[in-house]
Amino acid sequence: MTNIVITGCSTGIGLATSHYLKNRYIDIYPTARTEEEVEMLQGLGFEHAMLLDVRKPEQIAEVIETVLARDGRIDAWFNNAGYGQMGAVEDVPTEALREQFETNVFGLHECTRQIVPVMRKQGYGKIIQHSSVLGITALPFRGAYNASKYAIEGLTDTLRLELADTEIYPVLLNTGPITSKFRDTAIKSLDNLDTEHSLFKDKYEASRNGTAKRVPFNEGPESVARVVYEILSIDRPKPRYYITKATYLLGNAKRILSTGWLDKFLLKV
Repeated sequence: MTNIVITGCSTGIGLATSHYLKNRYIDIYPTARTEEEVEMLQGLGFEHAMLLDVRKPEQIAEVIETVLARDGRIDAWFNNAGYGQMGAVEDVPTEALREQFETNVFGLHECTRQIVPVMRKQGYGKIIQHSSVLGITALPFRGAYNASKYAIEGLTDTLRLELADTEIYPVLLNTGPITSKFRDTAIKSLDNLDTEHSLFKDKYEASRNGTAKRVPFNEGPESVARVVYEILSIDRPKPRYYITKATYLLGNAKRILSTGWLDKFLLKV
């Protein structure tokens, strides 16, 4: 039975993917950041749920050791944990940007750095990196999140070249708008900003009260789960998977349009 470790499983994509894979006889090791969340996962029937805050290298090592002690291998690792810091670049404090990178980039990197030697030793593996459509194109007022996802793209593209002579496959998921608590957390992140004195105060208020524009083509988290299952089911997964129509739309626009025309298009999204 194929096994997989998934980070960030308390809600949204991580939780939905865990359910989807479990129902298809994949051996799931879902992880979450707090003891309460782990207990919730265990109550849902995920007996192998474990504590993992990706910002803590010792917890990453403990998860790896636990899975190896039980199964002797780790077939796949899904770096799903992350959140979105909202705000204009000029409004986001450097500390908030640093916190964004601690989870989205540095945590992902530490998980990747620790799992690669395991997969080299066993001779194979799949490392699934949760990027975003915003790792391909930028949108205003998402600069910190855009930057973190662009960084994931660069790390994973490089890793893929470095592992080209192995049977270890780094895979990027470029997800678009997915139904989850992600937006609620992102809106809460506005508390890290001095929105009261910002030139964009009205836009922030629109986000808080739900009247801001939303990216169209929203899909459920099962759209991601299905792709993860496909990756686990084949020997040689593609290096990149677009998920949601919004990703295809913006990804194609990035390839076709000049930077100037792309900016005009993105400002209307």
